[in-house]
Amino acid sequence: MEFIENREVEKEQLKAIFRDMVKYSPSKIIGMLGNAIIVPVYTSLLSPEEYGLYSLSIALLSFLCIIFSDWVGLSGLRFFKRHQMTQDMPKYLTTLVTILISNIFVMFVAAFIFRHNFYSFFHIPVKYFFAILVLIIPVAIRALLFQLLRAQLKSMSFTLSTIINQFLTILLSVFFIKFFHLGAMSLLLGMGVSISLIDLLLIYQSNLVSWFKLQKIEWYSVLPIFKYGIPIAATSLSAWIINQSNKFIMNSIHGFSEVGIVGVAYGLTLPLLMTIFSIITVAAIPRIINMYEEKIDVRPIISRFTGYYIMIALPVIIVISLYAMDYVQMLSSNDKFQIAFKLIPYFAFGTFFMALTDYTTLQYHLANKTYIEFIIKLTSGIANVVLNILLIPKMGLVGVGIATLGANFLYFLLSIIIVLPGLGLIFPRLIMSRMLISFVPFVALYYIFNKFSNLPALFEMLSLMFVFYICYFWLTKTILKRIER
Repeated sequence: MEFIENREVEKEQLKAIFRDMVKYSPSKIIGMLGNAIIVPVYTSLLSPEEYGLYSLSIALLSFLCIIFSDWVGLSGLRFFKRHQMTQDMPKYLTTLVTILISNIFVMFVAAFIFRHNFYSFFHIPVKYFFAILVLIIPVAIRALLFQLLRAQLKSMSFTLSTIINQFLTILLSVFFIKFFHLGAMSLLLGMGVSISLIDLLLIYQSNLVSWFKLQKIEWYSVLPIFKYGIPIAATSLSAWIINQSNKFIMNSIHGFSEVGIVGVAYGLTLPLLMTIFSIITVAAIPRIINMYEEKIDVRPIISRFTGYYIMIALPVIIVISLYAMDYVQMLSSNDKFQIAFKLIPYFAFGTFFMALTDYTTLQYHLANKTYIEFIIKLTSGIANVVLNILLIPKMGLVGVGIATLGANFLYFLLSIIIVLPGLGLIFPRLIMSRMLISFVPFVALYYIFNKFSNLPALFEMLSLMFVFYICYFWLTKTILKRIER
């Protein structure tokens, strides 16, 4: 396929993406704050064993969603523009809903037939297993509706629903813990009620009722969805192996208490950081897909936003890693979880590389060759499992951290080695040059803090990031200013 370079369209889409980022930002910032609240609130109300059981339940829920539901919504986003242009949305939505319902039905049948295998393999109590099966229904509906909102570029609706969902879940979970004393089950119950209510709001926001009309499915339209979506599911499952399987391995070796520690470190890194880092991708990817469908060269815009991501994320990751012990003390009120600081640097940099691959693997999604992403992520997932099995018995928590970071870095490395023709990233040289210079005063200030200062950790952390970004933005206006052609 031939692509054209169109700088006018590129500038227009850059402005549109920045506008969408502003619209999505409230949901992501408040979502980050919500995630920051979850860990101290939940750890103050639950023991390490109960929090470990909750972490395992969420990991199993994500496992089932990956296989049976998430990929349907992502396929809906990928082909939405194409079907909108051909004006066959009712048939397309009927296809998506039919696939989702069929998948959930197959899940329940498989769960019933192999229920004993699930109990023994995941080491999950029976009542929690059945609670997760029920919870997946509203979660699957939400996943599809959220992607339809993104496809329609309804960023403000997305923002509103995300914010309400986040805080309603926390409030209901605390309510059920306080008044019904159900332990970890209270959190699952709070999620179920909250997400079910949000689904009703999303149906209204997405205007699904006016579009959706049951029509006969033409099976030729199903094949592209499966061809695109199943490799995504396999890829996401590989990512799950990288970031979630360690909890089950840890549980089989050391029990629920150690899983609780891993869950706290995970909660203070991946969901917290990915929420804020995803502001760029949630705004940019739908428009990049539209540009690609219109045969516009998308490499310059992908490369620029890759640079923006590194500029935003790397200083934050470094500061959190340098102040890992203080970071855990600030966000976990229960002393029993303080040892989680040992995992923070590994999980933080693992999150950085995982988020970076959203940009380096976008080429496979645009070319509908998601099987490549699956292969490289599966390779990384297998490496993660092997490292966990080898390192956890000898190194405990640190072994989990090394395995997670190593697998995420391997995934990133393979994604920049395997490049499709015409979709290779253009190295963001200007942004990286600014960053390199900006780290000089950053390092100097950290040396002063480390050797001569005893200021509050939060002040030092904010000061380091302030110095970096001030220097960076000064460079954008002076000696390293971008010259638009």
